[in-house]
Amino acid sequence: MHIVFHTHEYPGPGRSHGGVGSVVKFLANRLVAHGIDVSIIGLNNSTEDQTDFDGKIPVYRIGQSSWKIGKFIQNTDRILKKLQEIHRQNPIDIVEGPELTFAFYPRKTPFKKVIRLHGGHHFFSLELNKKPRFWRSFQEKKSFRNADGFIAVSDYVGRQTRKYLKIPFDYEVIYNTLDTGQFHASDPGNVIPGRLLFVGTVCEKKGIRQLIQALPIVIEKHPEVHLDVVGRDWHFPDGRSYIDYLKKNYVDKHLARHITFHGTVPHNRVKQFIDQAEVCVYPSHMEACPMSWIEALLSAKPFIGSNIGPGKELVIHGKTGLLPNPYKPAEIAESILFMLEHKDKALEIGQAARRHLLEIIHPEYILSQNIRFYEKLLQS
Repeated sequence: MHIVFHTHEYPGPGRSHGGVGSVVKFLANRLVAHGIDVSIIGLNNSTEDQTDFDGKIPVYRIGQSSWKIGKFIQNTDRILKKLQEIHRQNPIDIVEGPELTFAFYPRKTPFKKVIRLHGGHHFFSLELNKKPRFWRSFQEKKSFRNADGFIAVSDYVGRQTRKYLKIPFDYEVIYNTLDTGQFHASDPGNVIPGRLLFVGTVCEKKGIRQLIQALPIVIEKHPEVHLDVVGRDWHFPDGRSYIDYLKKNYVDKHLARHITFHGTVPHNRVKQFIDQAEVCVYPSHMEACPMSWIEALLSAKPFIGSNIGPGKELVIHGKTGLLPNPYKPAEIAESILFMLEHKDKALEIGQAARRHLLEIIHPEYILSQNIRFYEKLLQS
């Protein structure tokens, strides 16, 4: 079997990447270890082609078009030509990519086309009460009609995407996973008392504004509390920084002493922040299957997420974490106070979280689910 992952986010030296890139990298290397051929294809961050290797995995980064208008035409043409070349050398069985991948692929191809739903344009737009943009909506619907199989990283994202696209398709739920050995249970002895942690892009949909609004309520009872914010800044369409927006409108001089914005940090440092945190607080307005949640839960940390979207698929409220309404700062504050004031219970919740998550996203189990899906698709 030869699988090609079509992604522009595959990690590499000097390249920033999000959770999707990490998921693809982990799965690709596990498949190779299982004897399956894997290749990666995607656009480079320059106009030059580049080929490198991640162990045995060839990574083809295709130079982006320099056209001022209609770049997608030339970009797609270059991707398809490279796929033809790869196919001649080692016949491709499956090409997998996110929601928009196959918009301009031919309907009939010598390989099967699989969409892995991480949360596409319709999903995030409509879940966050925004109107989908026409051109991206057109591409997404066309991509789904061209695909042969569908994997959803949570049942919620699969179910809602199907409703919003109004396209009937069957999907299999396969959760994201990672190296569970790397994210081992944290040592309580490393905890800094009162330290809260937020990990994620610093933007509205991640719930960071409401978390900051909750802090004064918490600080009133626990003045030692300090929030570490780890993640890249988001920018408004006019270029304004979201972090600057938060500082200007929601962080006064007193509150500023209780918050540190660390920006992007190397991935191996994220675990250090998790280990030092007394509570991890990620009150997202919407997610598909967030890797940041998985990392914190596997680290056996007292965890606070949100009761919207797929949260209940990963967290059992009151047993493996707390799921407040992310739009209500008072509920977020109440959850933080519970964890800080019931330390034994909070540790118990963290340990239960790791056990529960290992049952549903153990790497070997997730790997076997993926392989069975690919084999079944090829047999059909």
